[in-house]
Amino acid sequence: MEKKIIGFGVIGCGLMGKEFASATARWCHLADVDFEPRIVAVCDANPTATQWFRDQVPSVEQAYTDYRDLLADSSVEAIYCAVPHNLHEQIYIDIIKAGKHLLGEKPFGIDQHANAAIQEALAAHPDVIVRCSSEFPFFPGAQQIVKWVNEGRFGQIIEVEAGFWHSSDLDPTKPINWKRRIATNGEYGCMGDLGMHVLHLPLRFGWKPSSVRALLSKIIPERPDGRGGVAPCETWDNAILACDVKLHDQQFPMLLSTKRIAPGHANTWFIRIQGTALSAEFSTKNPKQVASLPYEPGGQQAWHVVDAPYKSAYGTITGGIFEFGFSDSILQMWAAFCDELAHRGDMRQPFRCATPEEAAGSHRVFTAALESERTGLTVGVDWGN
Repeated sequence: MEKKIIGFGVIGCGLMGKEFASATARWCHLADVDFEPRIVAVCDANPTATQWFRDQVPSVEQAYTDYRDLLADSSVEAIYCAVPHNLHEQIYIDIIKAGKHLLGEKPFGIDQHANAAIQEALAAHPDVIVRCSSEFPFFPGAQQIVKWVNEGRFGQIIEVEAGFWHSSDLDPTKPINWKRRIATNGEYGCMGDLGMHVLHLPLRFGWKPSSVRALLSKIIPERPDGRGGVAPCETWDNAILACDVKLHDQQFPMLLSTKRIAPGHANTWFIRIQGTALSAEFSTKNPKQVASLPYEPGGQQAWHVVDAPYKSAYGTITGGIFEFGFSDSILQMWAAFCDELAHRGDMRQPFRCATPEEAAGSHRVFTAALESERTGLTVGVDWGN
């Protein structure tokens, strides 16, 4: 099979840039795809970071310290950008104006103003495909819930809960990093860092919160600064958002939570939907299992827990009896993005990566959540209509 090779540049050569490199190295894991990313150029202000790519990724031909030089590289058709939130606005806009397709990290701007500027650049360059990184909905269990929602299997929705929790920041001796500073992470704190993962599916389903009451927590006030002293932690550790969703035919509560300090959890992403005809839940805590409770009036109420086979949006060489994991979800997300680059509206399967519109929706929710925290009130979410 002849494959379309897509020349990629990576801006920001840290952890997630390396995960992308790992996904490209595993491309043979995918079955029957006619497209393939090839990392040809990398950029980081720290030359040591780009050296890893030069050592480990044979396709890399150029390493830059100025991203504008990478944008001028004609061999680069698309870009993965993973930089701190305060850099999103300028770099994302410059990528879009350069005509390069973009998969960018959330939250697509440090605040709503920055996100609006990115959206304006997108509107002026409609031929550029731009998507937001959010891999967890590509787990097979999550895809099963997506299928049930699209089929209308839940009946009237009773309530929804979605969250993303981890616990690495429970350790008070962990040195401070850019996510703890408002200047680099933004006021959203854990919401900007984790919240797009949580809102990806609700927004994809059309479940836009009409209002939010936020409970935001700062748990560890200061951390080692790496120079023998301590520095204040300025951003929110945990966030619980109680939302009201109003659709044309029903209304239900939706609880969203993003937690950097959730004891015992290591990147636990989950979604739970309760309905009058079906209830279901999936969590990466138990990545092989999907729980569901089908119900008919007068019938029994019994939860069924089944192992989800190794099957996601794109077929792979792995048998269905084996386990699906984080690196597999990254690979599936990248396949969806490259599929869209290669085929535009004629993708091999219908589930796309998170869109800029969904990223903008997350900003609407987070901005309202900050106002709720300041006032102690339930705040309406402005959807512009």
